[in-house]
Amino acid sequence: MKSSPEVVQKPILQSDDSDPPLSSSLQSDDTRSETSAQLESILSNTQLRLSERLRLATWTELKLLFYLAGPAVLVYMIGYVMSMATQIFVGHLGNLELAAASLGNNGIQIFAYGLLLGMGSAVETLCGQAYGAKKFDMLGIYLQKSTVLLTITGVLLTFVYIFSKPILILLGESSRIASAAAIFVYGLIPQIFAYAASFPIQKFLQAQSIVAPSAYISAGTLLVHLLLSWLAVYKMGLGLLGSSLVLSLSGWVVVVGQFLYILKSERCKYTWGGFSVKAFSGLPGFFKLSAASALMLCLETWYFEVLVLLAGLLDHPELALDSLSICMTILGWVYMISVGFNAAASVRVGNELGAGHPKSAAFSVLVVTLTSFLISVVAAVAVLVLRNVISYAFTGGEAVAQAVSGLCPLLAISLMLNGIQPVLSGVAVGCGWQAFVAYVNVGCYYIVGVPLGSLLGFYFKHGAKGIWLGLLGGTLMQTIILIVVMVRTDWNKEVEKALERLDQWEDKKEPLLKE
Repeated sequence: MKSSPEVVQKPILQSDDSDPPLSSSLQSDDTRSETSAQLESILSNTQLRLSERLRLATWTELKLLFYLAGPAVLVYMIGYVMSMATQIFVGHLGNLELAAASLGNNGIQIFAYGLLLGMGSAVETLCGQAYGAKKFDMLGIYLQKSTVLLTITGVLLTFVYIFSKPILILLGESSRIASAAAIFVYGLIPQIFAYAASFPIQKFLQAQSIVAPSAYISAGTLLVHLLLSWLAVYKMGLGLLGSSLVLSLSGWVVVVGQFLYILKSERCKYTWGGFSVKAFSGLPGFFKLSAASALMLCLETWYFEVLVLLAGLLDHPELALDSLSICMTILGWVYMISVGFNAAASVRVGNELGAGHPKSAAFSVLVVTLTSFLISVVAAVAVLVLRNVISYAFTGGEAVAQAVSGLCPLLAISLMLNGIQPVLSGVAVGCGWQAFVAYVNVGCYYIVGVPLGSLLGFYFKHGAKGIWLGLLGGTLMQTIILIVVMVRTDWNKEVEKALERLDQWEDKKEPLLKE
């Protein structure tokens, strides 16, 4: 099935009688849109030799990609560094405190993080495609719809935080570690609602290729966070509760800064029209896409949460949790690079599909995946070289250092797989394939990965290594499936689906209820 030539050839953000005039502050957006149109033209130009087309197209795509990915990586990296810094401050108080913060962060907090970030990716799909199709007024409505749904979900998640101690004990964790982890988790309750506001805002801005302001806001917040964490933990003696309260406060500082930018910036003049009652209309249909998005990401983030929870059931749980927590923190630090490329891939693919550029969308997938993978390979090599000393940044225990060193080969493999898998998930979000990827995640992670990891870890007595090795098998299977799907995708049909989806939403129908 062919796309309409008028749609495919139409450059986005080109002013016409039906569009609002572009102010001078939007000229950079116009330039990027022209570059996007040039990319489609280069890829379609059969008069050029293949090598010349690839050279020109790669250079053009890299300019568009790194404009997005660079600041996006910085934003996600800073957010993760805040959490990692909190664990480092607490970890130097003792092994129990490190285990408690690890269980709180990777066992409870990541539950809310995955659910709300997943629901927020519905905004990523719709805003990215709407911006590419020049339906600017819809972006602000999507932002508000998502915030309403995420806030309601946040209220329900509060009960999980309140009852975190009995939940952890029910899951088999020791009462001593569960009690300490619960204290840490109580201070993270305000962070739930920071997530509910922050994730839709991030996706709203990213869809418009507005990423640098978020990086500046996050960088400033990080400095404040480090100072307040040091004061709370070491000078005021507030320990676990104080450190988590500071983490929640830092999340809200970022939210306020980003929202003020939206209100004051000329770049959001046409995409943010103020608060509207339309945010409360069509919520069931929007919830269906949000739920599929949440399921896709939750199944992925909870997969690693299972790793931490299973480790708490092993012999010597403190040592297992400490070593895994350090490796997971390093994995998460490098993973933030891939998440930045995930965001860039989602925006690039969503914009190109909305603009009617199938060749550009397909080429963007290839370039962003290869770039992210190469960076992850470098990180994996660095981990292997530093395997014997890397744990001392977190804690001084010799036993923990040996355990971490033994896990580093598996960590290196995980890093390389995470150079590919998150990026392909971002492509899936840009296309609106969340429901399909959710089914893939169920099969690969929970039918293959978790049972295999449990078998190796407990039955064959390989401990934390066995659990991680089993989970790696699930990740590898999921990555292979996504690669095959991307290779076989008909990008012309994806353009048509994107435009149909936007037309239906703009007409205030609820198409997602009918799918």
